[in-house]
Amino acid sequence: MYEQFYGLTAKPFQLRPDPHFFFGSKGHKRAMAYLEYGLSQGEGFIVVTGEVGAGKTTLVRNLFNKLPSDQIVAAHIVNTHLDPDDTLRMVVSAFGLPYEGASKTDLLTRLEQFLHTVDRQGKRALLVIDEAQNLNPKTVEELRMLSNFQTDDKSLLQTFLLGQPEFRGTLHSPSMQQLRQRVIASYHLGPMDAPETRAYIEHRLHTVGWNGDPAFDDGAHAAIYAYTGGIPRKTNTLLDRVLLMGYLEELHAFNEGHIQTVIADLSEEFQLPDVMGTPAAGASAGLGDGLLADGMGGMPERRASAEVLDERMMRLEKSIVSVLSILKKIVATPPNGVAANQHVDTQE
Repeated sequence: MYEQFYGLTAKPFQLRPDPHFFFGSKGHKRAMAYLEYGLSQGEGFIVVTGEVGAGKTTLVRNLFNKLPSDQIVAAHIVNTHLDPDDTLRMVVSAFGLPYEGASKTDLLTRLEQFLHTVDRQGKRALLVIDEAQNLNPKTVEELRMLSNFQTDDKSLLQTFLLGQPEFRGTLHSPSMQQLRQRVIASYHLGPMDAPETRAYIEHRLHTVGWNGDPAFDDGAHAAIYAYTGGIPRKTNTLLDRVLLMGYLEELHAFNEGHIQTVIADLSEEFQLPDVMGTPAAGASAGLGDGLLADGMGGMPERRASAEVLDERMMRLEKSIVSVLSILKKIVATPPNGVAANQHVDTQE
């Protein structure tokens, strides 16, 4: 693996969110400040939106690492393709309560009793909903109703909603007026700019013991930013493949040409085939976006989880490394007692 080749302690550009690699760009610092502010208020809804791969889930996991467990009981929900009743079951389950076979009335009663117990223990309950753009209006209303659990002087449940930009459309629809009145802070997490993208790359490399090997010149960084647009997940995808190529070709410095080569490879790999089995022109979709199709050619949009993509990439790396090792052994093995380089000369 390229980690050993470059003297790194781990993969610096894995796709799965890891708070260990959290990078505080201007946008991420502000988003984190909004979350921490909301947490200090102890009530209402906090809304954070951002593009696919902008780092919303990493924000949440970084926040969870900071939460005082003796003061806050937190639950995190990421599966949001649910109807209102299923969402209630998911909330109950996320807080560790039994939910199977229970009616809606039973679920609400269990949740309310749990929240009162948490309050008597001097703690607060926090519910974090990821991928909120998938929630339909009825489900959002169900979540709003849960905020009605209160004592005489405080709310028993606080909710953070994180989603893609289209969630703002849901939030500002006429039926969401009551929810909007309970939103105490809202923030949109945009992409990083070019200097931040460079600092982000170097931060992740330094986190795993980078000492300048490999090096990236200004042209390489410019090409990286032009392709990724400052989106962390796209940056991770591209740089992981760049380092893999560097390992296979024994490169210790990258320029714009190297980056463009990997970008071309990625674009070719994820083009959609036409009916004749050849790639359809202009139909490529970036792996870093988590998309295999985006409404092109009538095909449905399909999003793959970061964990699955990361696992597939690791398996691909292992396969390539195994093949490379076999080829090296073949080249190094003298056929019939003749040195490998002599054998090649006679063939020429």
